[in-house]
Amino acid sequence: MCTANIPRFGPSKTISWEDSVIQTLAKDQARVQFLSSLVAKKSVVPIASGRQILQSPNYIVKAKVGTPPQTLLMAIDNSNDAAWIPCSGCVGCSSTVFSTVKSSTFKSLGCGAPQCKQVPNPICGGSKCTWNTTYGSSTILTSLAEDTIALSIDPVPSYAFGCIQKATGSSVPPQGLLGFGRGPLSFLSQSQNLYKSTFSYCLPSFRTLNFSGSMRLGPVGQPLRIKTTPLLKNPRRSSLYYVNLIGIRVGRKIVDIPRSALAFNPTTGAGTIFDSGTVFTRLVAPAYIAVRDEFRKRVGSAIVSSLGGFDTCYTGPIVAPTITFMFSGMNVTMPPENLLIHSTAGSTTCLAMAAAPDNVNSVLNVIASMQQQNHRILFDEPNSRLGVARENCS
Repeated sequence: MCTANIPRFGPSKTISWEDSVIQTLAKDQARVQFLSSLVAKKSVVPIASGRQILQSPNYIVKAKVGTPPQTLLMAIDNSNDAAWIPCSGCVGCSSTVFSTVKSSTFKSLGCGAPQCKQVPNPICGGSKCTWNTTYGSSTILTSLAEDTIALSIDPVPSYAFGCIQKATGSSVPPQGLLGFGRGPLSFLSQSQNLYKSTFSYCLPSFRTLNFSGSMRLGPVGQPLRIKTTPLLKNPRRSSLYYVNLIGIRVGRKIVDIPRSALAFNPTTGAGTIFDSGTVFTRLVAPAYIAVRDEFRKRVGSAIVSSLGGFDTCYTGPIVAPTITFMFSGMNVTMPPENLLIHSTAGSTTCLAMAAAPDNVNSVLNVIASMQQQNHRILFDEPNSRLGVARENCS
């Protein structure tokens, strides 16, 4: 028998026990990282309305901060970047604060930290990096720190945030805020290795008592069939999720809105954004008036009244038309539950929109949280797109 061409299956050379262990360890590490990525890509975080739980208008998630983890009900806000957390010793904060001394991974960051250059107007008088910020009608003094933060089972180590030292006013979310904007200090940026700058959420009705909404972190598990529109970048307001709103339809009629009222303008900051921190949609005055007048016309001869900031209210039942926001590449039609707000007694119904306030934001159209409720909103930064699909999560 000829054996010259029979291949040999044994090792070509032997390796030492130490090299064998090192190779095995490397393979194990690669596998653990792979398994972690599978978990991370499918992270789902429950969301609730803070109105019922914390008497706060923001939507909230359960965040685990520090080592061992301390649970805080933090507001999510996709128009802010930096997170801020009420820390022990805070003046003017709620009773629930993060105890920095109980966390073995907590660390204050000084003025030399690169993150200090990313906060707005840092104050560097002492060793700490501090800054002032406003939120609604509140002012907040925070000092820069870092610690581990987890929204699901995936910890984000060395997460930079502001430790609130002093808060005034009633607008500050009582257990802190987690920014999901597009800037370098946002959750999107600081968890980029895990979640690839991609997330979506479904916001439940603000009347819902439990955590029935959800946030999905990472590109896997996002809806495949979803209408999308391109995200636009605005250097004046780089954290915001701008989209191109090209028209609005009330019922079957596209209302007559001056092009300038909807136009995206990077120089002035004008345009349209999706925002989870604003409750009711605000449209620049010419756009709102056109929509409101057509809405009233379609409702018919019912008597119109005002209630608070709403100027189109009715006593008694009405049949409301749909309103369709027309974006580049997609239309989003709002059913009545996204358009109408009812008084507690149920006797008054109002169109849940208003004109933009006559100030610095009067050029901005804001698609707000009530109009986003029971929709899956996808924020896909790598592919520069925003998607919307109907989904009942209340």
